[in-house]
Amino acid sequence: MTVIVLTNCPAGLRGFLTRWLLEISAGVFVGNPSARIRDVLWDEVQQYAGQGRALLAHTTNNEQGFTFRTHDHIWHPTDHEGVTLIRRPDPNASSRKTPARQKPPSGWSRAAKRRRFGRG
Repeated sequence: MTVIVLTNCPAGLRGFLTRWLLEISAGVFVGNPSARIRDVLWDEVQQYAGQGRALLAHTTNNEQGFTFRTHDHIWHPTDHEGVTLIRRPDPNASSRKTPARQKPPSGWSRAAKRRRFGRG
């Protein structure tokens, strides 16, 4: 079984993948291609993803029964004693810190502003 998840990728890439896999939801493709076809598909995804992100998960013969690959994700797979885990970025180490009080954009309802920005 092979699963490819695309986020913010060109529509042409989605159309290309529908030749080989079934799109069960927007940007989520599943199927059972051979290992050679799967690798060719992943190469095409990496080449044509543009500003988007992609994730490939497929079955394999290891302890977990599957493995995965990522393209332009901030979460990265890491090997920990033979088991692949996801390393998430430390939110405190981010260089893009947002100010505690930012001005809400215009066009939001008062209720949405209260929920989002904590103002009464």
